Amino acid sequence: MKSIPPVAKKISTKLEKHNDVRIDDYYWLNDRENPEVISYLEKENTYYEEMTAHTNTLQQQLFEEMKGRIKEDDASVPYFLNGYWYYVRFEEGKGYPIYCRKKETLEASEIILFDINKMAEAYEYYKISGISISPDNKKAIFGVDTVGRRQYELYIKNLETNEVENLGIKNTTGGVAWANDNKTFFYTQKNEVTLRSDKIYKHTLGKEAATTQLVYHETDDTFNTFVYKSKSRAYIIIGAGSTMSDEYRFLDANTPAAEFTLFQERKRGVEYGISHYDKHFYIVTNKDGATNFKLMKTPVENTSAENWQDVLPHNDEVLLEDIDIFKEYLVVTERYQGLSRIRIMRWDETEDYYLPLSGETYTVHTSNNPDFDTSILRYAYNALNTPASVFDFDMKSKTQRLKKQQQVLDANFAPENYETERLWAIAEDGVKIPISLIYKKGIKRDGNNPLLQYAYGSYGHTTEPSFSSTRLSLLDRGFVYAIAHVRGGEYLGRKWYETGKMLSKKNTFTDFISVSKYLIAQQYTSPKLLCAYGGSAGGLLIGAVANLAPDLYKGMIAAVPFVDVVTTMLDDSIPLTTGEYDEWGNPNDKEYYHYIKSYSPYDNVKKQNYPNILVTTGFHDSQVQYWEPAKWVAKLRDYKIDNNKVLFQINMNAGHSGASGRFEALKELAQDYAFLLDLTEKNQ
Repeated sequence: MKSIPPVAKKISTKLEKHNDVRIDDYYWLNDRENPEVISYLEKENTYYEEMTAHTNTLQQQLFEEMKGRIKEDDASVPYFLNGYWYYVRFEEGKGYPIYCRKKETLEASEIILFDINKMAEAYEYYKISGISISPDNKKAIFGVDTVGRRQYELYIKNLETNEVENLGIKNTTGGVAWANDNKTFFYTQKNEVTLRSDKIYKHTLGKEAATTQLVYHETDDTFNTFVYKSKSRAYIIIGAGSTMSDEYRFLDANTPAAEFTLFQERKRGVEYGISHYDKHFYIVTNKDGATNFKLMKTPVENTSAENWQDVLPHNDEVLLEDIDIFKEYLVVTERYQGLSRIRIMRWDETEDYYLPLSGETYTVHTSNNPDFDTSILRYAYNALNTPASVFDFDMKSKTQRLKKQQQVLDANFAPENYETERLWAIAEDGVKIPISLIYKKGIKRDGNNPLLQYAYGSYGHTTEPSFSSTRLSLLDRGFVYAIAHVRGGEYLGRKWYETGKMLSKKNTFTDFISVSKYLIAQQYTSPKLLCAYGGSAGGLLIGAVANLAPDLYKGMIAAVPFVDVVTTMLDDSIPLTTGEYDEWGNPNDKEYYHYIKSYSPYDNVKKQNYPNILVTTGFHDSQVQYWEPAKWVAKLRDYKIDNNKVLFQINMNAGHSGASGRFEALKELAQDYAFLLDLTEKNQ
């Protein structure tokens, strides 16, 4: 008997803004406490299971082979901090990490700080965040989330007695910044309703007289706040940031009872971030129209903008992404023509050079470098066909050691078995769009290859061409994998982001379509074999493209998709809304309202053919509420005029990032891959 998809009942809700009326038939799904909503979601899960039951064997096979490539008893490369070597390891058959340290030397006895496998035993979802060790190495504070909503409760562990105490501090971001007195720490709390990080508290430990004091409240609801300790360990720093501007305050870490000093007051359009070294703060900023950012410095005692001096001037061709400060060296991460590079300079100006790198489909970035007084730079490198590698580079001798390369436990894997390319498609407006591509050697460009095209394209986030051992399960079955570096990311610099946001957001969607058309024209694939994938804001991309060019795609996966853009951006009680007006525009403004409405996937579902679509979400998602994809799926089923599948899977025990254990996450990926393989195998 053929399974029948659930039909969500219609209760028309009139939504009016700027004299424009929208009728939302599924607005009622916006009620997580309603038993009828839960029942509907459970029916969707049942329907998904029925419709994919024939792929269960394939799902299990995919899961086993992806799991089989992972070295289960693995460990990270240890790093040295304040007298201890720290590392994370996994044990065979266990889904969670074990956090460890060794005193002074790697030959010392292992000290287990946290075995998450034991801590997570009683929970469907369990995640700890922000482990922070006190300066005297005797205490650790960490945050715990057992729902997946990224609201962490703080605990403290006595590392001498192993006693753990719940501090009773809830709804935090998870991490803390310790003052140098070993009893005072600062933490960030979220708004209960919007989950916006809006308050910084100071907590002083004490058996009889523990105290908690509000030290900063961010009242502008377009800003989020955070707190951290400088790498030099000299300052506690409070930051407040929005899409368009930043503001910082700092405090001597030796005097936590003192008041914070304002670094430079916020100014719309001026973004900046600060790092401390010696008698100066170093500032990465777009001040003075530095679109791609520049590096400046200012004396510790005079931090306002009129005292800032250029260290590295702005370069129209090079995006300044980050800096790492060492006692004798300044390390700068840049992006030039889409590729990252690492520049190393001595403070005494006797040397200035780049790490040697080659190729066009690689990812490189500085890694964990907490030690200030060292000449060793740790960096990470991988490529689409090269597993992740960690190097220690001696900036004095210019020699390096490979500390670790990710092991791929697959006898058939070798980097040279896969071809990688960087291609350029032409957008509707003539702009060249980069594409990073990988496929198994020997495939023919005859239009008969299944291809998975991925993009994100928002917030200036750059999707790096990085290695994935799980992706081999698609590549070895004949798939081509393509990353479309669409506008809205920063792959080609800050302007690449600026031309893919606000009133230029549609470039993100049309770029993706142009890449698809190019890959079809070059016969890497065909519409009967082309699939698309995106998550969160990338799910918005998938939803928009499904409305604009459905005939180009055989199938699509939209993970935790942001698809009801108008309604969400008009509801300032929903997490993230107010802080994102400078990304999408504020629909309380008539111009932005109509522009957003013109591409919002939910508002533009029409009576037409749609590809096969798999939609996934987490019931506790704090980033994109579950009801957005739920409403979208219901409307798609009502409007589409084809016989293609629309499947909806809801993880009732997780949030935006899916399952918490490494193996549970693989099961979710296996389900996605099985969906794609099931669609494309029948067409080869």
